Amino acid sequence: MDARPFSKGKCEVCIANRLEKNAGTAFLRSVVMQEKLRFTTGTHVNDYGDATVGLIESVFANGVHHAVVLMRHSAREFDPAVHDLANPLTEEGRERCLRFGKALPKDLTLRAYASPAARCLETAELILTSHREAGGDVTRHRPLEALGVFYVLDQMKMWKGMTEAGGMVNYLQQWFAGDVPLDAMMPSQLAATLVLRVMTEKLSSPIGTPQLDICVSHDMTVHLVRDRLLGEPVDGPRVEFLDALIAYRDDDVYWLKSQHGEERRVSPNL
Repeated sequence: MDARPFSKGKCEVCIANRLEKNAGTAFLRSVVMQEKLRFTTGTHVNDYGDATVGLIESVFANGVHHAVVLMRHSAREFDPAVHDLANPLTEEGRERCLRFGKALPKDLTLRAYASPAARCLETAELILTSHREAGGDVTRHRPLEALGVFYVLDQMKMWKGMTEAGGMVNYLQQWFAGDVPLDAMMPSQLAATLVLRVMTEKLSSPIGTPQLDICVSHDMTVHLVRDRLLGEPVDGPRVEFLDALIAYRDDDVYWLKSQHGEERRVSPNL
């Protein structure tokens, strides 16, 4: 990808400074401080999306002709004045999308789907735009409800539980262990399998060769599928912006892989 130095998240740091002053809960303050530390130090900022591009290149280099990625959106704002799902991409997040699209192999035909959240739709749109402008083929992108947080049955109850647990990782561990209220979250194994089913169905409707389908979602969704179906625990490597999982089919067998471990045979059957 573009080797030009990234600007270390200055926009995100400003947002984090403002949010730190206005945050009304200990949980929200802790999230802001974690993001502020990462952006201030430049930790991994230059690398957003690089691992995903490498993952995609490695899979297609092994003879795969059609694959689908489940990806977290690009860098976002953290404004407490709006609903969390309404927080948009930052300008640097948009720039990173364009760099990501430019870096993808240009023999790939891209098709994209996204969570209805605006930052996810914009991530998909910008990646396709950049890929096309750099000489690649694209079709279209559209919202897909299954890439949103459909598994959250009661958002207020979820946020309360997450605050009490001390953060998303602890709350996800409770969810995966079956220790959250049944009316707050859908059973985690069911949710992960439904996301996988959506991904693998895309492999049944090719439009070009080689082809990559991009499914843009949220870090919680990527953590969900990675933990439940790949056995990579949620307290392991964090899901950064533009991190992804990739799925493909070999004969009638579906395979799923992250950047952190070996591929695993998976089934979309409930």
